[in-house]
Amino acid sequence: MSLLSRLFGEKKKTAEIAKNRLSLLIAHERASNSASADFLPALQRELIEVISKYVAVNPDDIKVQLEKQDTYEVLEVNIVLPEQPR
Repeated sequence: MSLLSRLFGEKKKTAEIAKNRLSLLIAHERASNSASADFLPALQRELIEVISKYVAVNPDDIKVQLEKQDTYEVLEVNIVLPEQPR
C-alpha cells in the first residue's frame, strides 16, 4: 500500500461501482415488478364466465388477490356461492 492510498483510502474501480449499481437496479426492479399482477382482472373475468356456466353467481362475489409473503406470492380466490335450497 502506498502512502497516498493509506491517507485517502483506495478508490473503487469504476466497473465494480457500475456492477454494484446494476445489481441494485435489477433487485429493485424484480421487487417492484407489478407485471405479475396484470393477469388478475383477466383471471377474475374468466372465473366468472366458467362458474356462471354451472352456478348462478353474482360477479361481485368472486374476488382474486395476489399477496406477497416473504419470498413467495400467494394467489387467493374467494368465491361466495349462493345457498342451495334443501
